[in-house]
Amino acid sequence: MKLVQKAVSHVLPIVPEPIVGFFAKNYIAGETIEDAVQVVRSLMAEGACATIDVLGEEVKDKDHALKVAEMYQKVIHTINSEKLDSTVSIKLTHMGLKIDKEFCYNNVCKLLEVAKKYDNFITIDMEDHTCTSDTLEIFKRLRTDFENVGTVLQTYMRRTIQDVNNLLPLQPHMRICKGIYDEPREIAYKDDFTINQNFTYVIEKLLSNGSYVGIATHDEKLVWEAFRLIDKYKLQKNQYEFQMLLGVDPQLRRIILNEGHKLRVYVPFGKEWFAYSTRRLKENPNIAGHIMRNSIRRIFKKNG
Repeated sequence: MKLVQKAVSHVLPIVPEPIVGFFAKNYIAGETIEDAVQVVRSLMAEGACATIDVLGEEVKDKDHALKVAEMYQKVIHTINSEKLDSTVSIKLTHMGLKIDKEFCYNNVCKLLEVAKKYDNFITIDMEDHTCTSDTLEIFKRLRTDFENVGTVLQTYMRRTIQDVNNLLPLQPHMRICKGIYDEPREIAYKDDFTINQNFTYVIEKLLSNGSYVGIATHDEKLVWEAFRLIDKYKLQKNQYEFQMLLGVDPQLRRIILNEGHKLRVYVPFGKEWFAYSTRRLKENPNIAGHIMRNSIRRIFKKNG
C-alpha cells in the first residue's frame, strides 16, 4: 500500500487540474472566503470549530506579501461579522519571511492587532526545517506583546524536545502534529514508532506544565494517548483541544466530538489550491493514499 500511496502522490502533480480537483475538493473549502464561511458553518453545526488558512507560501516580493496580509485582515473581519467559531492560521513564508524577516514580523504584528480587537487568535504554522528557527524566534518576540498567538511543533523533528524545553517558560499555546515535510534523516525521525512516542512525550510535557495544546492528529492510537493524558492530569475542557484537517477521517472527528472534547478543523481556501494540493500530496503519501481510498469509496457508493 505504501508503494501505491507514494506512486499516487508523485503522479498527481502532472495530472490535469480537474482530476486533482476531484481528489482534493473535500479537503479544501474552495477559492473564496465565502466558500470558507460555508464550510465553517457546517462544521459548527456538527459541534466543531475551525481555523481558517489562506492557501499559499514562499512569496517572492513584498507587494504580494502585503496583499496576503490584507486578505487575512478580511478573513478576521469576516469571522467576526459572520459570528464564526474560528481562529486563523498563517505561514510566515506567505507573510514575507524569505524576503525580509523584520518585514514579516511587522506584517504579523499588524494582523495580531486586528485579531486582538475581536478577541481572536492566530496560529503560526510550522513549515520545513529551513524555517523552524526563524519561526520560533519570531513567535517568542511576538509573545512579549501579544497573548493571542501560538505556533506549531512537529514531533518527527529531532530538535522538538529541546524546542519545547526552551518554550515552556512562556506557557505557550501550541499545536502539536507529526509533521509532513520530507526532511533528511539527520533532521527528522523516519520511523512511525519514534515519531508517535515523541508526540505523546511532547504533549504530556506541555499539558503537565500548563500549556494549552492543540492535539493535531488523525491517528487513533495518538487520540487514545491524548485521552489517557487528559484523564491522568484531570484536565478541564478549556485546557486542550483536538485538531484535524478538513476532510480527513470525519468519522473519527465525530467520535471525538461525541466524547465531549473540543475539536478544531483546519479549513484552507484560496486560488492557490492546485499548487497546495499537489505539493501536500507529494510531501505526504499517507494523505494521498487516504484521499485515494476515500475517493474510491465515494465512487462505489454513488454507483451503488
